[in-house]
Amino acid sequence: MKLSDLKGKQIHFIGIGGSGMSGLARIAISHGIKVSGSDASDSSVLDALRALGATIFIGHDAKNIAGADLIVYSNAIKSQNPERAAAVNSGKPEITRASALAILMSESTSIAIAGTHGKTTTSSMATVALQSAGVDPSFAIGGVLKSSGSNAHRGSGKYFIAEADESDGSFVAYHPHAAIITNVEWDHVDHFESEAEVFKAFDDFVQTISGFLVFCADDNGAKQVAAKAKVKTLSYGKSEGAALKVDQINLSAHGSTARVLWNGAKIGTLELSVPGEHNVLNAAAVLAIGLELGLPATALLDGLVKFHGAGRRFELKGSVGGIRVIDDYGHHPTEIKVTLTAAKRYCGSGKVIVIFQPHRYSRTRAFTKEFAEALSVADSLWLLEVYAASETPISGVSSSNIAKLIPHAHFEPNFLSVTEAVAAIASPGDVIMTLGAGDVSALGPLILEELQKRFESEN
Repeated sequence: MKLSDLKGKQIHFIGIGGSGMSGLARIAISHGIKVSGSDASDSSVLDALRALGATIFIGHDAKNIAGADLIVYSNAIKSQNPERAAAVNSGKPEITRASALAILMSESTSIAIAGTHGKTTTSSMATVALQSAGVDPSFAIGGVLKSSGSNAHRGSGKYFIAEADESDGSFVAYHPHAAIITNVEWDHVDHFESEAEVFKAFDDFVQTISGFLVFCADDNGAKQVAAKAKVKTLSYGKSEGAALKVDQINLSAHGSTARVLWNGAKIGTLELSVPGEHNVLNAAAVLAIGLELGLPATALLDGLVKFHGAGRRFELKGSVGGIRVIDDYGHHPTEIKVTLTAAKRYCGSGKVIVIFQPHRYSRTRAFTKEFAEALSVADSLWLLEVYAASETPISGVSSSNIAKLIPHAHFEPNFLSVTEAVAAIASPGDVIMTLGAGDVSALGPLILEELQKRFESEN
């Protein structure tokens, strides 16, 4: 199915209030497609969609799909959902969110950003860099782009940047012109029972690319997958022989610089306003794909220096009394280690105080020891109980198992108690970080309030 096939038709999104689904709904509306959708509760997101002309239903009911020609559902929506069941009974076609995104991209030159880690940041960087190059891409990414306040947009140019989520293998639906693979390792253990299954999913994905693949030369997993690609491949990284090489890397508390070589020739200096060597590599991926598309290096570099992050990716929520509160989505041991390493550099002589909430019981069980190793970088650590997401709790699996492996860790499932504890021990120059993919992100404003109360009472 192509985008043109949906002109004048109606798409119904089940769970339309979610960040990914609402973004696709906005893009569909911009193409003149009628949109309806349902969600469990009302929100400002739904108000915005109503303003654009979408028909919104609160609650799930079979009759909500009456006028729809196509039903779109996310993986969080089970087959027992009354609207999905009604679609099956009526013979209305239903597709996944990934397939819907593939249709919306089908008449653009699509660029898919894939990898176990770094997808959202790299997708966001790519969007800002291509905007700087004057090509105004469409985009659908996993986090809110700070410069636009949105996670999805229909641009006027021919390019469409999409974050390619591998969590259920559905990214094989995208069939992009170009793609980036940042890294590959085992994650999403609720879907992939082994590392081999993860690599099989990425192997399948690279077979769907029609133009070229950009991959990280410093990551063994990415190299292994790229070797099986049937299209042109280009590498990036610190490694000798990388097509886009970064060296002379200088990491500071709030950003980085690096020399950039393209096919052995210096093309400029990369300057970033976000911390961490991992972001230097993310930016290198963007430069490689932009240069291969024929975009000017100076414009791409100008865009990257203006990139100030995406929502929930090392996001500064506020500061009170010299104590900064940062929120980050990191939920895999590899992500956590690089994030906390960047945080240590960011706060200088201050302490890194972390509140971590593991995401999914299956991931917690699989990586208990790895979580403990990564989290040990923190100076002080509190662990909330596991955020279940869509999982049923697994007997014997708890955040307390991680806490037992770290001498300075505290297991405290009560949000209020954690908030009070970290606010009480923090000193000027410290960083308090809320970390994880669950509702731990809600603690940032509460911590700032608690810090404000503390300093007012002390003064």
